[in-house]
Order: sequence, then C-alpha cells, then structure tokens
Amino acid sequence: MVTESEKRLHEEEVRDQDLEPYVTLRYIARLFKILAILMVLMLIGEVVTGLATSGTAALMTLLGEATQLLVIAGLMWAGGDITILLIDAGHDLRVARILLGRINAALRPEQETGNTPPVEPSLRRL
Repeated sequence: MVTESEKRLHEEEVRDQDLEPYVTLRYIARLFKILAILMVLMLIGEVVTGLATSGTAALMTLLGEATQLLVIAGLMWAGGDITILLIDAGHDLRVARILLGRINAALRPEQETGNTPPVEPSLRRL
C-alpha cells in the first residue's frame, strides 16, 4: 500500500525517502567544527594566561603552542567539510540510482511489447 508521503506530485520529483538525510554524518560534521572553534578559544585563553603570568618571556613557547593548536583546529574544520562533502556524494549516488531505476522501468515495457529488440545476454551485465 502506498502512503501519501511516498507519492510524488510530479514525475520529475524525488521523494523525501529517496534522499534520506545522513543525520549521523551531519552531527559529526558539526562536532568537528565545534571542536575547531573550541580549540581556537582555548588558544586565545592560553595566550592571554601566558602573557599575563610570564609576560614576553613566554612568547616563544606560546608561538609553538599556537601553531600546534591552529593546525589541529584547521584539520578538525577540514574534517567537518569533508564529512559534508561525503553527504553530498551520497546524495548524488542515490539520485543516480533513482534515475537508473526510472530508465530501467521505462525501457522494460517497450521490451515486453516487442517494439524493441531484446538485449543480448552478454550486454545485460554492463
């Protein structure tokens, strides 16, 4: 039985179930970006604390720590972006499967009525 949510208004539309959201991957992307922001905030706190307690004597140590934290924060942010890219790639793959299914469904009735010659068995695997 087909429910209302599974129907499409137009033939060209894609149902919501066909493009299922990748909820877990979206949370991971947000987590990476939030961690990157927290690391930058920690860096700012560390620099302020280091300058307040040791003054300019801690400058070289703080420079090394700042570089390390900025690189790790950048990698976390990039991880979030790559996760979003994986979500988009998953949507593209799903849409391609849907379109191939529609093409297959459109060609099947033509082959059953005999309007087009049947495909050779060796070509069906392609």
